[in-house]
Amino acid sequence: MACGAGNLNLQRPRMWPTATSDSAKERELMAKKILITGASSGFGRGAAIELARRGHKVVASAETWPQVRNLRADAADAGAELEVIKLNLLDGIDIAHAATYDPDVLVLNAGVMESGSIVDIPMERVRDSFDINVFGHLKLAQGIVPKMVARKSGKVVWTSSMGGILVIPFVGIYCATKHAIEAIAGSMKAELAPYGVKVATVNPGVFGTGFNDTGAESHVQWYDANRAVVPMPDFGTALADQFDPREMIDAMVEMIPADEHLYRTMRPLATIDVAKQWQETEWTQDA
Repeated sequence: MACGAGNLNLQRPRMWPTATSDSAKERELMAKKILITGASSGFGRGAAIELARRGHKVVASAETWPQVRNLRADAADAGAELEVIKLNLLDGIDIAHAATYDPDVLVLNAGVMESGSIVDIPMERVRDSFDINVFGHLKLAQGIVPKMVARKSGKVVWTSSMGGILVIPFVGIYCATKHAIEAIAGSMKAELAPYGVKVATVNPGVFGTGFNDTGAESHVQWYDANRAVVPMPDFGTALADQFDPREMIDAMVEMIPADEHLYRTMRPLATIDVAKQWQETEWTQDA
């Protein structure tokens, strides 16, 4: 017997609350707006994609348009809804565009490493290192943090390094930029605390993201062994046994959206003792 449309119950069945739907609502309420720089590779890429997979509203930056497109594709392949923008920290227009965002958490993660002895490394490389690692990020922070202060909430996370605590010969300029970040982050923490804005650092050790390898090789663009004041060493041994970056990425993914955590997040954990021993040595070593 044929049935007319009037005999059909076309109403959607009532969806009773379930644990899954409740969890989804809770995740949405807990989701943070996060802007993370330097997400085309390494820690930034891993953290940005995983934070987006967990439901946070992540805006990730990459330096060039090809990197932007690659990151978008990687996020889609991972099932992550990720907004990707171009941000070259040497480009004032890019910085101004990024500063139009209003995140709950600003993660200043992009960076470069240039190798070379302090007396040999070209000043162009020194300036670029500070412009990218320090000044570009500081300019971005000055565009975004006032909005956090106005609403009396927010967090700034600086990616420093174990090189921000100790000093590694022949990547001294990189360490200098990270020491500058440590001073800036520490000052910001004290200055912004009365306004409800938190500041923290991430301090990676020697992880196999490719960043250290690139930094160790960077001097070949200008280095001349016949003219060098201080000969460059072979970094091969130091880079032969790097740690799995997943450890640092996992720690960042937990810390970045968290409301409560330590000021400094350093991994691997064994690096913490190395850094503390270095600081003690500075008080006892000869000139």
